[in-house]
Amino acid sequence: MEDVLDVYELPYNPDIPVVCMDEKPYQLFGDVRESLPMRSGDSSKTDAEYVRNGTCSIFAFIEPLGGRHHVSVREHRTAVDWAQENKYLSDVMYPEAEKIILVMDSLNTHKAASVYKVLPHQEARRIIKRMEIHYTPKHGSWHNIAEIELNVLTRQCLSRRMEEIELLRNEVAAWEAERNQLPSKVIWHFQTETARTKLISLYPIFISGY
Repeated sequence: MEDVLDVYELPYNPDIPVVCMDEKPYQLFGDVRESLPMRSGDSSKTDAEYVRNGTCSIFAFIEPLGGRHHVSVREHRTAVDWAQENKYLSDVMYPEAEKIILVMDSLNTHKAASVYKVLPHQEARRIIKRMEIHYTPKHGSWHNIAEIELNVLTRQCLSRRMEEIELLRNEVAAWEAERNQLPSKVIWHFQTETARTKLISLYPIFISGY
């Protein structure tokens, strides 16, 4: 935890961006019956019955201090998907960066080995060497600012049924463009000294004389 909090206290440096990454599953739902359209003074009416059209995965990257956002929709959340997203982060989003500091959870696919499953070993090593990875603590996903980003996405864009993955991709792309146009930055206030006070029960107790 303190390792991640130290990262969040780093000053903004465009040559060494701090980027947070997270992913979430998404269920595609279709309507069994056509919804009733909106009327003056009334919202649209959607039938409670729906049809399941499968699942997909949403990947989110956010640079808190730079205000840069990237969200993509993939059919799966395999090691290959994560590796391809990582290559996009390195070679498309930050091709000129000296180094990329990446904060994420320790999901089984979030490993350097995943990149080697997709790319030749020289190319995989080139990308991994550009990354400085910091993992959030187990059961501490709230330390990941990208999780906050996904919560905002859910409230602003995903609070309705979408039955096809292409529709979802189009809606997410429009949301991403608006977020980058503003741009929306995040200032993290929970620091190590605060954690040592508020989360004191999680720290070991040392008794003098032993």
